[in-house]
Amino acid sequence: MIKQQGFSLVMAIFILVVVGLLGGYMLRLGGVQLSTFNQTLQGAKAYQAARAGIEWGIARISNGGSCADISAQTAMSFTGLQGFSVRMICSSQTFSEADRNLTVFRLSALSQFGDYTNSEYTARQLEVTMVR
Repeated sequence: MIKQQGFSLVMAIFILVVVGLLGGYMLRLGGVQLSTFNQTLQGAKAYQAARAGIEWGIARISNGGSCADISAQTAMSFTGLQGFSVRMICSSQTFSEADRNLTVFRLSALSQFGDYTNSEYTARQLEVTMVR
């Protein structure tokens, strides 16, 4: 009877290849998860920056300001949100109802991080309508 030799070497190489491929897959998956987490965090920061811009605009109008005050504002930045810029757009219309003149303001805040061509670019836009 002939003994088979060398089979354990083939099996060991096969197992090493499979374990190596699984390790590479796990590293790639971990990198994708980290990238997804970072994009989610940047999106939340962009939302908060846009919300801060909207709240700033509401406070400005509530205290007797106008769209000219808001539109004259250059891109804003906030402490704690470095790298984000917020651009405000305001429009208003005046309506007469019975004996009252009402002004409807439409505020829009666009928060951006980075350049549009960059893979880390993040933007959020919020709009609000208010009557004064």
